[in-house]
Amino acid sequence: MNKLLTFPDSAGMALSIRAKALLFHDPRSCELLEQVERIARSDATALIVGETGTGKELVARHIHTQSGRKGPFIAVNCGAFSETLIDAELFGHESGAFTGATQARAGWFEAANGGTLFLDEIGDLSQALQVKLLRVLQERQVVRLGSRRPIALDVRLVAATNVDLHKAILADHFRADLYYRLSVATIQLPPLCERQGDILPLAQHFIEIYSAKMKTTDISLAADAKMALLAYEWPGNIRELENVIHYALIVCQERKIRADDLRLVGALHRNSGTATQQAMATAPAAPVDAPALAAPEHTIVSMHQRLQALFGELIKADSPGLFDSVEESLIRTVFIHCHQNQVQSARVLGVSRNILRTHLKRVGLIGPDAHAALVPDEMSENVLAAP
Repeated sequence: MNKLLTFPDSAGMALSIRAKALLFHDPRSCELLEQVERIARSDATALIVGETGTGKELVARHIHTQSGRKGPFIAVNCGAFSETLIDAELFGHESGAFTGATQARAGWFEAANGGTLFLDEIGDLSQALQVKLLRVLQERQVVRLGSRRPIALDVRLVAATNVDLHKAILADHFRADLYYRLSVATIQLPPLCERQGDILPLAQHFIEIYSAKMKTTDISLAADAKMALLAYEWPGNIRELENVIHYALIVCQERKIRADDLRLVGALHRNSGTATQQAMATAPAAPVDAPALAAPEHTIVSMHQRLQALFGELIKADSPGLFDSVEESLIRTVFIHCHQNQVQSARVLGVSRNILRTHLKRVGLIGPDAHAALVPDEMSENVLAAP
């Protein structure tokens, strides 16, 4: 099996963190495709769990296509709207429901009637919106803001997340009853590094796409380039692979992509546990273009010991506002190491993107004074200083 999924207008899409192609060649991917198509034939609500750039929206679109539903496919990124807007965007509003609502407007649920509504980054929804979403799923009807009249719905809901919802439930950030409603059919989308059989076919697909755009032909991968692609961890998954191939086509010579042409310098390298994530968040501040390497276990222990010793000194010095200062230093350092990428920063910190944005605004890392705030403060330099 060698099935390729792409967006209908992928050639004209702007660059984003989304994967624009998903290929099922690796045996694990073939099993996944069979599972997806079995789920698609039912009306069950589906939850797709996977890292950023693994192709969650492409899987959701394939579920819709295979389901036979005649209505539209509507994709909504829950992390892209403010708290004040997403309520009206999802459920609609009547004229005069709030300031600026000059006319009635249907929400995304109504727009997707008869089809499929895909809610990406579902973990970013506030508790209040989670309650409303749960009610919609239970009653199969929606009530617009400013109205008391329920509107019947025939919508297949597919949700996706790149955060661990079990941890979010334990931290009281996500409702357990909503999770059980969403996860009737759960699809675990493995990262690209665990589907090695897909890497080279996907690379070849992107070579063909960008070669056509650049009006070049017969570009091939050298043996050392293939080995480098297969050996890399792909922290950015398919999205990163596309960028790497695009860059390699620009710089390669003699119609051959070699290992030296591949810019394999992921901002975050893949890691296998919380301890490593914490070590990455507390590693020495590096220049923005430098990769962050996962630390070995003995180094992690040493880092924690240094950190505890410094905390002890700060406590003895009766440092004012210690909690706020340490929290701000951690947020600033992670944001710098993640190249100001909010999705990656939220993943390292183990919080939702909305929670991260609240902290970033509070400490001035996003907003009018964001550029000045990106300089590590004195506490960050002390905490992160190498022995």
